[in-house]
Parts: sequence; C-alpha cells; structure tokens
Amino acid sequence: MTPKILAEKVNSLFSLPDVALRINELLADTKSSNSDLEEVILHDPALTARLLKIVNSSYYGFPSKISTISRAITMLGTKELRNLVMATTVADSFTDIPEHLVDMNTFWYHSVTSAILARLLAKQRNHLDHERFFIAGLLHSIGKLVFFTEYPQQSALILSLKEQGADAMTAKEKETFGFTHTDLGAELLKQWKLPETIWRMVGSQLDPLHAEEGVEDACILHVAAVIADRIEPCAKQDLDFQEPELDYASPVFKYLQVREQDIQPLIQEAVFQAFDILSYIRPEASVIF
Repeated sequence: MTPKILAEKVNSLFSLPDVALRINELLADTKSSNSDLEEVILHDPALTARLLKIVNSSYYGFPSKISTISRAITMLGTKELRNLVMATTVADSFTDIPEHLVDMNTFWYHSVTSAILARLLAKQRNHLDHERFFIAGLLHSIGKLVFFTEYPQQSALILSLKEQGADAMTAKEKETFGFTHTDLGAELLKQWKLPETIWRMVGSQLDPLHAEEGVEDACILHVAAVIADRIEPCAKQDLDFQEPELDYASPVFKYLQVREQDIQPLIQEAVFQAFDILSYIRPEASVIF
C-alpha cells in the first residue's frame, strides 16, 4: 500500500464538489476571466448565498454591503475566493466519519483555526501569496479522515497513544500503514489538482526542516498546526481558552524566529476569526462551544 494507491481508492468517496474542482481548473487557466468564475459560482445558488454571507461578515469588515459575486471577486481577488469556496464545500465531502474517533465539529474548528493561523503567520513574514497558506492549513489533517474511515480499528489504536504526543502517533502510523496521514493528505490534494505549493506544504509539515522544497512554507504550516492543536485537538476534548503552552526553543520555531510576543496576538485573533468563519461554513459546530 502506498499513499497514491490509497488516495486513488478513496477518491470517489472523498472528492471535491464539482464547483470547487471547476474553480481550481479556472484559476490554473491563464485564459480564464473573473466572469468565468462568477458564472460557475452562480450556477450553485446555495454556495452563492453562503459566500455573500461570509464576505459581508465581520471577518472581512468591508464598509459597504457586497451584493454580487462579481463585486466579491473584485474586492477579494480570485485566490481568496477559492479559499472561501474550499472552506464552504470541503466539509460536505467528508461524511460518515466514525463518531467514536472524531467529532467533526471539533475537527473543522481545529482545521479553520490552523488555516487562519497559517495565513496570519505568512502575512507576518511578508509572504505576498499568503492565501495558499489558508488552504494548506484548512486541509492539513485531511489524511486522518481517510484513515478513520478506511481503517477505524487501526486508527483507534493510534489515537490511544495521544497522551504520548504527536510523535508517538506519527510513528505508529508509519508502523501500521507505511506512511503518515500527511503523506496521504498530500497525495489526495494532488489528485484534487490543487497547486503543488499547497500539497507539498501539507506533505512536509511533520518534518518541515527536511522538506525537499519550500522549507519555510512547511515550517509555517507546522507551527500553525501545533498552535491550533494546543487550542483544540482533532479529538473529543474540552475546548481550552487558556493560552497554549508552546516550545519556542524547538528547531522549527527557532528557524522561523518565532517569539512569544509575536504569537500571542495572532492566537487571539485566530480564535475569534475561527468562530466567525465556522458559524457560516458549519453552523452546527456551535454546539462545541
């Protein structure tokens, strides 16, 4: 078994909605226009309504109401629009996940928090293309959902090691499957035809300093995921509003020269932004709060 083989096996079960796939294709096509994007979105009235709600939310804080998708594209840009389409559709692609392994409301709160933190960290480091970090953060744990569905018994054994830490669970994944959930997640995103910079980031996040390409990108995603995991792990645990304990002396934190005084404001901002975004893309998640 390899990540590619497993991803191909489950691709029919875990596939992006057509509208998200089509938008990815349009953004990869240099000949496509904003009107092409608008046309695709308008063919999905439910998605159109959800996008306009988010664009007019306090998350963006635009001074005047945005009432059309064309205006939303102008104000947000095409890459940010893809972020919103992904955020509002990807959760619907993962259903029937074993409830005894993961609470999906908690999972998506963790994922959205990771996405926002990754983008904030990228902006803090003056990345001009910080939008792609949002998608990488949102989907960084997607491989776990495949494991949970396809191998629930093995996944339960791996999760039983959570008190020993993430490294212990990662080692058990490698022992059990021959690869990790991040290897699998990267392969699935590759099959979804997401940009290479995104799926490589996801695949390298566990050992970012040894990434073949994009070391800094992978480090940013790693730090975002670590912080989000301290706030709310992808498991059934009580939400912790206390400031998370972070190891600022770890090699990845040191590589990015991350300091506590830089991180704490980002954590506060990410927590409140995550509530806002989640209330629109998965309203039922409010039960975890």
